[in-house]
Amino acid sequence: MMKRVLPFLGVLLAGLALAQTNVGGPDTSGPTLTAGQFNLIYNFFSFAIAAMGASAIFFFLARSSVAPKYRIALLISGVVVTIAAYHYVRIFNSFEAAYALNAAGVYAPTTVPFNDAYRYVDWLLTVPLLLVEAVAVLALARHVANSLILRLAVAATLMIVLGYPGEIATDTGTRFLWGTLSTIPFLYILYILWVELARATERQSAEVKVLVRNLRLLLLASWGVYPIAYILPMLGIVGSSAVVGVQVGYTIADVLAKPLFGLLIYAIAVAKTRDDGGLVNDVNSAGAPLPVNAAD
Repeated sequence: MMKRVLPFLGVLLAGLALAQTNVGGPDTSGPTLTAGQFNLIYNFFSFAIAAMGASAIFFFLARSSVAPKYRIALLISGVVVTIAAYHYVRIFNSFEAAYALNAAGVYAPTTVPFNDAYRYVDWLLTVPLLLVEAVAVLALARHVANSLILRLAVAATLMIVLGYPGEIATDTGTRFLWGTLSTIPFLYILYILWVELARATERQSAEVKVLVRNLRLLLLASWGVYPIAYILPMLGIVGSSAVVGVQVGYTIADVLAKPLFGLLIYAIAVAKTRDDGGLVNDVNSAGAPLPVNAAD
């Protein structure tokens, strides 16, 4: 297993190094934003911080309401939104420092560049973990789960790493090239989720099957926002409209793909705990099983 994991870790570390590189350097020639545009982005960032932070508290506390073998999925959900909350604080602060209100009543770029690479650092960590928790909550046979997790994590990392050069590109051709390359592992992820994961969940209860279906649909819907925001400059939408579209679009997608995704993971864990007969692996001091809603 370690022989297969080490190459993946190498890709991940290379991706992190790439994402943290401010390739373009400080850019003070960007578009100005009206007060309404600035406040819209500002408030969406604030909303994302609150959503990530509140859901982290919920996921960590909710672990006691599911059976022990499903708690790892909720732990990962909590870690995902905690990482996202941290990065949104950094994005929020960077955005606030990158613009200043001038005498004309508009927000103009300052000498401090807006570091949007925080998003890619976040996605490199959280997107593979999102897919890991989707597999972990099903408590599949170890060899099946390990195979799915490894392939999904590697594909997710490649998807993010390949998308970043296009994100920072200034010409349409480069953006299109890297966006196309990034789409290949994305399609592979969809294949695993819709074909292989479907086969792996054939013996699940009807309720769990419906929840897993909803989980996949939410993932497709939320991830579908990212390419839309990604191609806005390729469609000729530039300037302040592109800034608003990209930042608001990515933020909406992140909230759907992390807190809401985690709530579906929680629902699956609760359903599977109920199917298993409750928290049968926890015992009280007398040796009797604890009820489903008992605390640790």
